[in-house]
Amino acid sequence: MPPEPATHASPAALPGYAATGRIDELRATEYRHLDADGQVYLDYAGAGVAAQAQVRAHHDRLLAGLYSNPHSENPTSVAAGSLVESARRAVLDFFRADPAEYAVVFTPNASGACRLVGEAYDFGRAAPLVLTWDNHNSVNGIREYARSAGGSVRYVPLDGPELRVAESDVVAALDAGRGGLTRRWGRSGRGGLFAYPAQSNFSGVQHPLSWVELAHQRGYDVLLDAAAFAPTNRLDLSAVRPDFVCLSWYKLFGYPTGIGALLARRSALARLRRPWFAGGTIRAVSVQGDWHRPMDDESAFEDGTLNFLSIPDVEFGLRWLDSVGLDLVHSRVGLLTEWLLERLATLRHDTGGPLVQVHGPTTGLGRGGTVTFNFRHPDGTLVDERLVAREAAAAGLSLRTGCFCNPGAGEGAFGISRASTRQRLLAGVDTIDQYLTALRLPTGGAVRVSFGLASTATDAERFVAFAQSTYLNREVGAESPLPPRLRC
Repeated sequence: MPPEPATHASPAALPGYAATGRIDELRATEYRHLDADGQVYLDYAGAGVAAQAQVRAHHDRLLAGLYSNPHSENPTSVAAGSLVESARRAVLDFFRADPAEYAVVFTPNASGACRLVGEAYDFGRAAPLVLTWDNHNSVNGIREYARSAGGSVRYVPLDGPELRVAESDVVAALDAGRGGLTRRWGRSGRGGLFAYPAQSNFSGVQHPLSWVELAHQRGYDVLLDAAAFAPTNRLDLSAVRPDFVCLSWYKLFGYPTGIGALLARRSALARLRRPWFAGGTIRAVSVQGDWHRPMDDESAFEDGTLNFLSIPDVEFGLRWLDSVGLDLVHSRVGLLTEWLLERLATLRHDTGGPLVQVHGPTTGLGRGGTVTFNFRHPDGTLVDERLVAREAAAAGLSLRTGCFCNPGAGEGAFGISRASTRQRLLAGVDTIDQYLTALRLPTGGAVRVSFGLASTATDAERFVAFAQSTYLNREVGAESPLPPRLRC
């Protein structure tokens, strides 16, 4: 029998894997709860996992001190406010952002950060919104603000099976209808907003950060969605200067949930005009006089009382991630991702057909640790993603199935045309499953595996073993009823 191809070897045997051994040590100590019941966690694009040290730090801090609403001036309020401000500084330090140039606005999540920009941005006929197809829905939703203000919305399409975006298409969308106005506006005028993900949460594609300056040169502000990128990649705001960056901290290090951030250039933040105000966002207000004066700093965007008991956990999480080493995490995730892609490519039915159809890049070049795909039957038909969800759960695998709140990437992956999507307006198309039938789609979504801070070779191997034993050479059969799809 000939020796197995190198791609069949354990990822632990790959050159460079041993250099990331610190992560295996942490897995056995700080992340040992991941292995307590034989589960395999493969959804880091959905949420990171917390180290035991993070939980201990939260516990110890709350028992060692007393903290209260930072909007007061008593000692417990001052103590809470001091920790919040320390966390702001830690965020700026982590992203190498000049505090004179950038501000940190704490939000409930990355979606909340996007909403802050969308509702307050000065869209209009001369200030459009330009987006790539593969934005998360929290970014897509900004288009409703733009249209309400009379601004146009332009999408930049995905190009080819790798679901990348051609830079020439970005330039064309930014320049469309602008004539000589861009040159007159420069960076000081209302050029519009360009929004795109540093890394697609669907395909794992990493778009060039150089597009930030490309858009700036054309008079645009830039909103960079870094929610999927920042957990395993360095974002250096001293080198790349988007006007707005949205983040969810639980995606970076698992804990705390319910807190995100908008990192904003102070000059861009000053141009936002909020359509309302709330407690904590104003310096003074009059009921009888019908006026209010907003705060002059980032607190003008932090509605109500901040989560002052958990925001300090953001600082600890950043220090923890620094102590592990973001570059180390990046290397480990890259090795596992490339091994998985190579291994999946070798899996073929006895018919010769591939077991897996990957949506996005099939190599490790220019991508992150998110791999999205569908399983195929020997006859080439797709395995229903709901069946995969059920069987993966039974095997103890936590992965993601569905649309991942990224309709544009899904439309690109499944070759859905603009004309066909308008069928949603037809009478009788009320449910997701009816919509899929009208579009003649073979299934309603995909399967997503993603690696992160505590991922190991065993995790990747367990998934491949599940895929091979469950779906290789498995004929289409009568399956038990699957639940209806409720959203996409």
